[in-house]
Amino acid sequence: MKTILRTLAASAILLSGVSLAQAENPMVGGAAMMADKNIVENAVNSADHTTLVAAVKAAGLVDTLMGEGPFTVFAPTNEAFAALPEGTVDTLLKPENKDQLTKVLTCHVVAADAMSAAIMKMVDDDGGAHPVKTVGGCMLNVTYKGDKIMIEDETGGVANVTIADVDQSNGVIHVIDKVLLPKG
Repeated sequence: MKTILRTLAASAILLSGVSLAQAENPMVGGAAMMADKNIVENAVNSADHTTLVAAVKAAGLVDTLMGEGPFTVFAPTNEAFAALPEGTVDTLLKPENKDQLTKVLTCHVVAADAMSAAIMKMVDDDGGAHPVKTVGGCMLNVTYKGDKIMIEDETGGVANVTIADVDQSNGVIHVIDKVLLPKG
């Protein structure tokens, strides 16, 4: 009987540790983001990222973002997409614009697993601004003020990281409030 109680107590301790570990990952779009799931598996559960998920599907990037990585994804919210000029999202989602959509989306992805502390250290090491090349070939300029990270795209637009360090099995997501755009 004592062995059974010790086993149950040990199991309860282990399970509470798992719950605490999962609780550390921020909620995004009303959904729990699980560190043992990949970027796509988590993103599809976020009510704030339905436009991004639709765009990733239309661009044929689902398999890539479910891959091994590591990836850092700067994930624009539905509101960020809605702030683009009227008709932009509908135009980008058309099959004939797949290349342009892919370029925009891959300008949000970096081939690394960069948590916010590492990003801030890179900014500090570079004297206040850090250039970042994305998998789409875009050059972003990253800065921060206080604990808020800002990303400037090639057009001079600046996105703010609103939720940082959403750990994924194949990288990390940082939620942003603006769509990053490539030059020209």
